Amino acid sequence: MKVDLLLGLQWGDEGKGKIVDVLTKNYDIIARFQGGPNAGHTLEFDGIKHVLHTIPSGIFHKNSINLIGNGVVIDPVIFQKEIKKLEPFDIDFKSKLFVSRKAHLILPTHRLLDAASELSKGKSKIGSTLKGIGPTYMDKTGRNGIRVGDIELEGWLDKYRKLANKHEQLIKNLDVDLQYNLNELENDFFKAIEKLKNIPFIDSENFIFNELDKNKSILAEGAQGSLLDIDFGTYPFVTSSNTTAAGACTGLGVPPNKIKDVFGIFKAYTTRVGSGPFPTELFDKDGERMAKVGNEFGATTGRPRRCGWLDLVALKYAVKVNGVTSLMMMKGDVLSGFKKIKVCTEYEHNGKILKQFPFSVNDIALKPKYTELNGWKEDISKINNEASLPKTFLDYVKYLEKELNVPISIISVGPDRTQTIIR
Repeated sequence: MKVDLLLGLQWGDEGKGKIVDVLTKNYDIIARFQGGPNAGHTLEFDGIKHVLHTIPSGIFHKNSINLIGNGVVIDPVIFQKEIKKLEPFDIDFKSKLFVSRKAHLILPTHRLLDAASELSKGKSKIGSTLKGIGPTYMDKTGRNGIRVGDIELEGWLDKYRKLANKHEQLIKNLDVDLQYNLNELENDFFKAIEKLKNIPFIDSENFIFNELDKNKSILAEGAQGSLLDIDFGTYPFVTSSNTTAAGACTGLGVPPNKIKDVFGIFKAYTTRVGSGPFPTELFDKDGERMAKVGNEFGATTGRPRRCGWLDLVALKYAVKVNGVTSLMMMKGDVLSGFKKIKVCTEYEHNGKILKQFPFSVNDIALKPKYTELNGWKEDISKINNEASLPKTFLDYVKYLEKELNVPISIISVGPDRTQTIIR
């Protein structure tokens, strides 16, 4: 009887989907606990690349149950497109995929309000994916939201119209040039709602309680990354949910004393999509090389990811906030060929040295201070055991383990599920 958590420790895009896919065989249930279709979890196997946005990453395993928890916000249109892409793979969604009745729905006007809000900010925009995530969570906390379970009740369409009208008034008040056809958007939305009803709705917290009583094991899958957490991330350039370990408790109804291991995933370097501070960001040929070799483009948006050296100040912070018990390092293969590998171990700000992650990293006067390590020239993407890895690569791993005081249990050397070294 256990619940393990799997979380990203940077600004997202760490490769969580791949690791969930690798670990699923060890669990009975894979449960997504926060975020919406602004997440993109990429899985690659059998020569096929899959990108999931709302559905948990264990969906391809026949023996696992996949749960979309109450902390998730669901766009029925995007969800239906995701289901359609998976149809060729002979997945029995009615027995393998459940949706919490307490999960909130993203309405067409949530997306429009998101776009209008970003337009109104001008150069100060936060880099929203424009999926309507923020406005949906705002309605959730404002106690105006519509939940999955509502569509089973009479009168939900009246509730929908009241909320959509409110959104249109808010858009009008923002006074921006936003062109849209709501009738067309609503037509797609209501068709998708009917399709959504084909997936079983459940009282997910009770389901989890019952499964734990049966000694079933659960892996809680997070979206985005810890530095995008609404409370502990680089505010205001963050997402709208709690991406850290605490979010699993509120996003699934899991009691804290049922949580066992917390798996923290990080890249061997650092990336970020969209706006916001990034102390170790590179604007030189090294950054360009990381982006090119690592194919650094957002799985959901396609936007190029900004790249930089590993930020240990931020990573140590994320490890502590989440209570990480085991680390998993991704994309070590991307750094092959660099003569020297740099790691940020502290910041300098106005002549003062900062070893802990500060209240704000938005100040452009914040400078990273680096430690240099020897790189490796070997291509490690085809290596499948730890003993065959270059010494300098293993030295890098050992250095990080010592600094973070947490073991690195998995090393990923490529996107395919077979390119995974379990230590």
